[in-house]
Order: sequence, then structure tokens, then C-alpha cells
Amino acid sequence: MPPSCCGCLSQYTHHHLVVFLLTFFSYVLLHSSRKTFSNVKVSISAQWTPSVRNDSAPAFSPGATWEDNHLFANEEEATLFLGALDTIFLFSYAVGLYVSGVIGDRLNLRYVLCFGLCGSAAVEFAFGTLTEWFNFYNVYLYCGLWVLNGLLQSTVWPCVVAVMGNWFGKSGRGLVFGLWSACASVGNILGAFLASSVLKYGYEYAFLVTSVVQFAGGVVVFFGLLTSPKEVGLSLESTILRPMETDTDSHRPLMSDEEEEEEDVGVCDGGYYSVQRQDDQQDEPPRAIGFFQAFCLPGVLPYSLAYACLKLVNYSFFFWLPFYLSNNFGWEETQADRLSVWYDVGGIIGGTVQGVVSDYMGKRAPVLAVSLLLAMGALVGYSHSPNDQVVNSVLLATTGFFIGGPSNMISSAISADLGRQEALRGSQDALATVTGIVDGSGSIGAAGGQYLVSLIESKLGWMCVFYFFIVMTGGSILFITPLIFREVQAMWRDRQALSHQL
Repeated sequence: MPPSCCGCLSQYTHHHLVVFLLTFFSYVLLHSSRKTFSNVKVSISAQWTPSVRNDSAPAFSPGATWEDNHLFANEEEATLFLGALDTIFLFSYAVGLYVSGVIGDRLNLRYVLCFGLCGSAAVEFAFGTLTEWFNFYNVYLYCGLWVLNGLLQSTVWPCVVAVMGNWFGKSGRGLVFGLWSACASVGNILGAFLASSVLKYGYEYAFLVTSVVQFAGGVVVFFGLLTSPKEVGLSLESTILRPMETDTDSHRPLMSDEEEEEEDVGVCDGGYYSVQRQDDQQDEPPRAIGFFQAFCLPGVLPYSLAYACLKLVNYSFFFWLPFYLSNNFGWEETQADRLSVWYDVGGIIGGTVQGVVSDYMGKRAPVLAVSLLLAMGALVGYSHSPNDQVVNSVLLATTGFFIGGPSNMISSAISADLGRQEALRGSQDALATVTGIVDGSGSIGAAGGQYLVSLIESKLGWMCVFYFFIVMTGGSILFITPLIFREVQAMWRDRQALSHQL
């Protein structure tokens, strides 16, 4: 760990720890409930088609009317609708992210966050549990609920990233956000185990357990989360201590090299704050940046486009991996659910390791490029995985390391870099907006990809799906190529300057 990381870690208080844990587990619970849908796709598909249910249901059971109410004639139609639901969710999620980021920079982050958590939990309970308990199956109801769920869930990520950005400075951000961004993968793991543990009672109980836990988590966050150091009377000087202010240009991969100002200006998180003395503090709140102004910030567009390609691949594994393992290898659904967590384990390790490396190098884009190049090779290897659970797990973890790691970096540490850069001088309220733009663009790409995955699989097979993933991963590298060259040139200039000094 570089010395700067050690220095900044020593400056954190117990408030930082509480904020880290509450925001971390907020998204853990959200992702665990979101993961439930992908973990029970086989059961839902069987429920929505007449074949399996009718064979196992006893005569004159409450489900005896099922044959008159089934949604689809065969499994292929059900699978295409599941892909359409994923697409509907992600498109509404993407649109919501653009709006939620702007709202998060203008309203209390805690209120917006808790509204999203509790509202999404209620919708998922209605979608997966109430409809099954009342034997009410309707395509339009499912689509409407999933649109609402996407809009509600979109409020969470911009808010938690903004809260983390308020509390944690740029020095060592790769490490802190690398660890913190594991929240999505931990949520996937938790969701997989919760779903597999109750799936034998019916898929509706998987939705019941995760939605209730998520709702309870939203209540805890409402009463316990501090969105800013100002809420506990901490000023900028007492929160961001001097070791955390000693950023060099090597820790600003997206910003210009010159950020030295007069003594009355403090540098924090790559942005500028007026450090006022107690006797002349200004009461005027910081301005919130506009949506189009945020979109035009340096680095936002390239990373948004790159994330659109990368999130397509990452979320395809998220939504379809258990289904693929069960259908392609013939494994039990509970086995497939538990095996799929190895992809998330690889993502956790990858995000942390790559975050530390990018902190040490002071550059993000070259680290991403190397990882994504290796990801293309990992996808080729995983597409040829034998029907062996141990080998599959190893290949799956490797693939998650090289795909999930960069995805976590872009959505957290890099989004925070972009939201706290020199171009934001005079307006500190931009983190949620920028995060919403980056993640929203990624979700648009992921939304279109989910239906394409189901379509390609049904027409051409799973091997062509993996070829599609390889092409999209290459697209991620292509979009950040200008940033890669710029940062490599900056590294080369730094080395030359250092050699001249020596």
C-alpha cells in the first residue's frame, strides 16, 4: 500500500466507518434483492409455462386452474419475456439514474436514499410474492411493476456514491472505493444464498425474504446515516486533514496538473473549496451543477460510453449466469445459484487490487485497459469451460476479476474523481449528478444487451453470446483510448522530470 494511503487511513474517524458501513450495506441489500430475480428465473419460467406445474400439482389443488392461466406456451417464449423484463428494468433504471443524480444534488441524500430502498422493497414484494400468493399472472402488471422498480432503485447508487465522496478525500480513493465498491458483489452473493436457501418452498419466498430485509435496512439507514461531515459539526479542515490534502498530480488522472492556489483555497477530492475562517463563513450553499454541464466535464463522456459496453457484459453475467449454468450444464438451480457467486468473488478482489494499483500509479485508465484486455482472454477461456464445477468456479472467478473489477472502479472511484475535478470549481454539488450520468449510460447499454443476450442465445447459442461479450469488452477499451494515451504520456513526463531532478 502506498504511503499516501496509509496516511489518509490514519485520519479517518468513527464517523467515516459508520458512513462506510451504512452506505455499503444499503447497496448490498439492494443488490441482494435485485439478484433474486436472476436466481429464480428457472422456477419462474416453469411457473409461467404449463408443463412442469401440471405434472407435479395434486388434483383439485389451489393451482388447478393454472392450465387456463399460464402466460406462455413454451419455455422459449418465457425466456424471451424474462430477457424483456431485464431490458425494461434497466432502461427505466437508466432513465431514473439521470434524474436521480440531479435530485440527489438538490435534496437531502438520506431522504432520497431511504425512499428508494423502501419503495423498491415494496414493489419487489408485490412482483414476486403477492402475485404468486393470489395466483395473479399478468404480463402488463409485471412490466409496470418492473418499470417502477427500476425508477426506485435508480435513486440509491448516486446517493451512496455522493455520501462517500463527501466523507472520503481523493488520496487513497482507489483503495477505499475499491473495498467499498464490493457492495454490489457482496449483495449478489447474499442474494444468491438467501434465494437458494428458501427456493425449495417456492420462488415467492425468495422475493419475500430479500424484500423484507431490504425494507428494514432502509429504516436503519434513515435513522443512522450522516450524509455530510457538516451534520456533526465538522468543518472541511477538521475532516480532510493535511495528510489527505497532499495530493500530487499523479493522483489526478483526469484533471490538469496545476491545482495550486492561494492559501485561502483548499483542495479536496480534486475540486476546490473556499476554506473560510470561523469569523467569515459564508451561509450561501454551494451551487448544484446542471445536467448538461456535468455531461460536458472532461472524461465524463468517454467513461460513460466505455461503461455502457462494460456494464452490458457485467450485467449479462449478473442476470443470466445462474440460468446459463442450469441450462447449459444441467446443474440444479440451487447449485447454479451458489456457483455463480464465484464471479462476484473475483469482482470483489479485482476491484480492490486494481484500485490499489491505480492509487500507486496515480492513473486509472491504463489499469483499466490492461484488465479489460485480459478480460477478453478470460471470456474465451470461460466459454470453453468443461462440465466440471471446480474448473468452472476457477474460470468464473478469473473472469469476474478482470470484468467486475474495472466495472466497480468506473462506477465508484472514477465517478467520484469525475465529480470532484478542477472544472467543478465553485460548485461542489455535482457528485450525484456525474455518478448518475456514468451509471445511467452504463445501464442503457446493459438494458439493450439483456434482450440481445436472450435473442442471440435462442437463435445462435451460448457460444455466440460469449463472442458478443468479447466484442463489447473491446469497445470499452476503444472509448477510453484517448484517456489511456494522455495518462501514459503524463506518466512518461513525470518519469523524465524525476530523472532530471536526480
